[in-house]
Amino acid sequence: MARSVSLRKYAILLDPCTSIMKFSADVSSSRRKSRKAHFSAPSSIRRKIMSSSLSKELREKYNTRSIPIRKDDEVMVVRGTYKGREGKVVQVYRKKWVIHIERVSREKVNGATVPIGIHPSNVVVTKVKLDKSRQAILDRKAKKDAMQE
Repeated sequence: MARSVSLRKYAILLDPCTSIMKFSADVSSSRRKSRKAHFSAPSSIRRKIMSSSLSKELREKYNTRSIPIRKDDEVMVVRGTYKGREGKVVQVYRKKWVIHIERVSREKVNGATVPIGIHPSNVVVTKVKLDKSRQAILDRKAKKDAMQE
């Protein structure tokens, strides 16, 4: 059981199993529970988890740091074997936590080409596919970030 210590207006909890301070008793510090929540997350939550950073130009333009990745966004791989490759997102494979990019593929022995899955954290969005709902999301995020500063 977590022990509560009052520090001015914040109720800070001391978690005995991790020896860290917590701001909410409702959030677990358990590695096991965190991993279970992550890997059994529904598609709607995976969308949010599978976010990518925006390029410096887009970061300035939209006043936000990252955005959930989507089909038809243009990205550049910044980590791993395929570092430096640019292309359009062909598929967001939420079940496997990867995205497939246009020119990132390999040839199988039988001659067929298969896409290589890349985790969204290893890419930077260079061009955003905008529609009404996505523009609204960017406006909302920019407003929120501006209020925090």
